Amino acid sequence: MKTFRLDKMTKGWFVGDFSPAALHSTACEVAVKHYKAGDREELHHHKVATELTLIVSGTVRMCGQQYGEGDIVVLEPGESTAFEALTDAVNVVVKLPSVAGDKYLGEAS
Repeated sequence: MKTFRLDKMTKGWFVGDFSPAALHSTACEVAVKHYKAGDREELHHHKVATELTLIVSGTVRMCGQQYGEGDIVVLEPGESTAFEALTDAVNVVVKLPSVAGDKYLGEAS
């Protein structure tokens, strides 16, 4: 058995093809992300990965729409989103597959 601490991972990412990771995998990436109200992430997209975001708690804005507890947002490759935590929030994010460098700022062209 191995044990790890989420606070020792980079920005909540604990499964994927990166280090540190509790489980190294090229199949997917998984994170638990904690946000304070007002936290933002820049507009970005992925060319290869599909990204799923589960809002565990709080209220957020993605793709210009408001989402809350229990909502799941699925972004296909090439779909862009910015992110804003409207309240303190906790999200689980899954990306399939895990591809190093597959995050591009701005709109997909």
